[in-house]
Amino acid sequence: MSETKGEMFAGLTVAIITPFKDGEVDEVALRNLVDWHAEQGTHCLAPVGTTGESPTLSHPEHERVVEIVCEQAAGKIKVMAGAGSNSTAEAVRLSKHAKAAGADGALIVAPYYNKPTQEGFYQHYMAIADAADLPVVVYNIPGRSAKNIEPETIVRMAEHPQIVAVKEATGSMDQASSIIADCDLTVLSGDDSLTLPLMALGGKGSVSVVGNIVPKDVIAMIDAFNAGNLAEAQERHYRLFRLCRELLGLSTNPIPIKAAMQMLGRDTGELRLPMTPLSSEQESRLKQTLTDYGLL
Repeated sequence: MSETKGEMFAGLTVAIITPFKDGEVDEVALRNLVDWHAEQGTHCLAPVGTTGESPTLSHPEHERVVEIVCEQAAGKIKVMAGAGSNSTAEAVRLSKHAKAAGADGALIVAPYYNKPTQEGFYQHYMAIADAADLPVVVYNIPGRSAKNIEPETIVRMAEHPQIVAVKEATGSMDQASSIIADCDLTVLSGDDSLTLPLMALGGKGSVSVVGNIVPKDVIAMIDAFNAGNLAEAQERHYRLFRLCRELLGLSTNPIPIKAAMQMLGRDTGELRLPMTPLSSEQESRLKQTLTDYGLL
């Protein structure tokens, strides 16, 4: 495949959790997380996305998390800051803040709940890309935003020099194929279990949840594929597969990943309402999955 616009985000971006302690953002734990990922070789971090519980962070908290991650990551690891909103003016403001904080790019989720037309999606992203002065990654996740950004609309967006990539979380290989065939955007998998299939179509990596606990394993799969070692990439995909499915299928993200990190001694596991913990039965199942994987 030829080079794409957002090659700076190829490889593994981890959609990191936001650690909480006694109901507040745990700044020390957040800095430790960034350092850990730098040691693990993670290529990029995406704070305050879905996994970072952005819907329950106040605006000052959102901005503070981005600032901490950018400060701690400086010179070590790239940052693709979550900056989306269903209000265009708000997304512009958050994107400008991400730029000022030192982020390398902004991850902009499709406007949720208000269900724009395709022209509305297009104008929303144009306004952000015009105003923000940093690379924009379109995040298409109709399962959460309630509406798909159609491939034709994404291809139109690709003409803007600041729009460089798409986090593809529709689960549709046809949608991904349409985008890859018709424009030069870098396509990143938004579903861990689909990273390898998407790379086979020309995708360049993933924005990952499972990378919160096994970044080296995800990188090894991506590297194997890029080196042409398909059998090794497949082997690594199937090793990761059940873990990926449990972390997204056991309960709503980020409930399972926070529980897993607590079991591994890497987080308090605290969530904010309306997110609630796993049931004891779900916990047992997750513990077994982590044990089978070799993490416990």
